[in-house]
Amino acid sequence: MFFLGIDLGGTNIAAGVIDENYNIVGRGKMRTNLPRPAEQIVEDMATAARMAIENAGLKMSDIKEIGIGSPGSIDPVNGVVTYSNNLGFSMLPLREMMEKRLNIKVFLDNDANAAAFGEQLAGAGKGTKDFVAVTLGTGVGGGVIVGGKMLTGFNFAGGELGHTVILMDGVHCTCGRNGCWEAYASATALVRQTREAMQKDVNSKMWGIVSGNLEYVNGRTAFDGMRAGDKSATDVVTKYFEYVACGITNIVNIFQPEIICIGGGISKEGETLLTPIRELIEADRYSRNTDEQTVIKAAELGNDAGIIGAAFLGNLYR
Repeated sequence: MFFLGIDLGGTNIAAGVIDENYNIVGRGKMRTNLPRPAEQIVEDMATAARMAIENAGLKMSDIKEIGIGSPGSIDPVNGVVTYSNNLGFSMLPLREMMEKRLNIKVFLDNDANAAAFGEQLAGAGKGTKDFVAVTLGTGVGGGVIVGGKMLTGFNFAGGELGHTVILMDGVHCTCGRNGCWEAYASATALVRQTREAMQKDVNSKMWGIVSGNLEYVNGRTAFDGMRAGDKSATDVVTKYFEYVACGITNIVNIFQPEIICIGGGISKEGETLLTPIRELIEADRYSRNTDEQTVIKAAELGNDAGIIGAAFLGNLYR
């Protein structure tokens, strides 16, 4: 029996055929090419699905069901993307549109939820019932699984971990609030913090790392500067650890999950990131005197988490 998952992103549409053991046996990929009409994007989603099935050496009739992880606010019961500012979708009946094209049952959820579910099924959270996945990317995404069920709230808008405030009257966030965790702990925030530090320190080694061009600053720049012994870079990274740990400590205190995994490009720093964050969390968490504690670890599936989780959304919403 085979399943098909689609991870709909702002840059790419990635599809994968998954077997019952969570192995990806065929892939398909198309460019999202934003901005353009939803009908064209959905048509290319169907094309990517067909490509993945062909690549797996299978037929459409071999696929039991399809799942889609999409950015934005999702109504999984009715299969509607209620709003996605990045994709330009509003009240889009995505499930219906895909079922008409492929004639297979389709399930739909938020992309961060799909990725969290993938990690719980086959990655860092395998075997857990209480699990949280955090993604440090362009924003701060997250998926919360409690008692084996995805936490969505009554209106399917729950689990927006990045938009909890860690500093009142802090930096303005794209969501409209000030001081959101995302405004301090995302890769976008780290780039901003790095540039600000460089502008204050014209002698920083980080200038050499980016060939003197602020436009070349990315999420690795401050880490590379720290490894080169640069004080300004070290200060940026140290403060960034504090921001990340603050938000994760809040998650620990609220949910007390068995495992929290951290994904996204910055998670590739591995223990350079995880060790100091664990130390900060251990010092601040409310449960510090309890024998059983939440484990903080890196995500394991990378970009495949969303594809695998999407493929099995039927397990959550059937």
